[in-house]
Amino acid sequence: MSSHTQSRFAADVYSDRLERAVELMRAAHLDALLITPGPDLRYLIGSAAQSHERLTCLVIPANGAPASVVIPKLELASLEDSAVDELGLPVLDWVDGTDPYHIVKSALHAGSRVAVADAMPALHVLPLAESFGGIPVSATPVLREMRMIKDAAEVDALRRAGAAIDRVHARMGEWLQAGRTEAEVAADITAAIIEEGHTEVAFVIVGSGPHGADPHHEVSQRRIEPGDLVVIDIGGPVAPGYYSDSTRTYVLGDPTPEVAAQFAELERAQAAAVAAVRPGVTAESVDAAARNLLTAAGSGPAFVHRTGHGIGLSVHEEPYIVQGNDLVLRRGMAFSIEPGIYFRGDWGARIEDIVVVTDDGCESMNQRPHGLTVL
Repeated sequence: MSSHTQSRFAADVYSDRLERAVELMRAAHLDALLITPGPDLRYLIGSAAQSHERLTCLVIPANGAPASVVIPKLELASLEDSAVDELGLPVLDWVDGTDPYHIVKSALHAGSRVAVADAMPALHVLPLAESFGGIPVSATPVLREMRMIKDAAEVDALRRAGAAIDRVHARMGEWLQAGRTEAEVAADITAAIIEEGHTEVAFVIVGSGPHGADPHHEVSQRRIEPGDLVVIDIGGPVAPGYYSDSTRTYVLGDPTPEVAAQFAELERAQAAAVAAVRPGVTAESVDAAARNLLTAAGSGPAFVHRTGHGIGLSVHEEPYIVQGNDLVLRRGMAFSIEPGIYFRGDWGARIEDIVVVTDDGCESMNQRPHGLTVL
């Protein structure tokens, strides 16, 4: 497999996305999208270019003119693994001493109503605003609509990411042992994430005993003790940049009857939320499926965060599965289902899968058992 195939999708995928961006721009009465490096640029042209003080910007007009890339001449190599050449996009390179914001303006009609990606740094937004004579608007209505709905290539990438992180969880018994520190276990997990097919490590949470009650605990020098529950939340990207994110909870020895009963309720809550996913329901209704069950079981106050977050080229993106979000789910949306319960100073637990909405329900990207795994 070539490095180009590994780093991005086929050019026709990006061509379709650029055409869709133009359609959505016109519907939103926008004249152009300006996209600097980040997940949005990677989504639209397969470029993993980095953001610097020198402007790199994809310019997409809504008037039918071809998109173009404004880029410093010294950064041209960053486009080599993108789809720019195959798409035939004009490249407008510039050198120090040139005004790149004027180049962007010159690529568009006078008076254009431009929209910029949310992640564009202020050091570029402000000069663009000066060049165009007004603050650009947000491109979120266009980019959110596109990136929330995963196409077939993206779903396949998420499947591969899910299988890769499942392979890491399957090996947890190799490393998770009493007497070892969280940091020692995390180092082994970090190596395994790469070994099992990820291009890098995004995060490793090893929350043992009372640390499991902190949802965003990472690692420490605490030694894992017999009887501890241990929350393992891990993930990273697989080529071409789509993330895994999966949490399982382990116990070193048999749990107490009380812990086992509370965890069983958590397992039922996670399953209920997964079962609630289908086109036409709201994001908040999926959150309620887990939250109501835990509340009825008496663990409602211990569930202190949303049920899920979208995932794709970013670990956290829309849609968010949370109370108050009346967004209607559609086929192709991808997000986590991860209820948890946390008892401060004592223990915590979380179960997390990534799911993709299908025509009549959802497909889980993770296949590891959900129960409390005894090691």
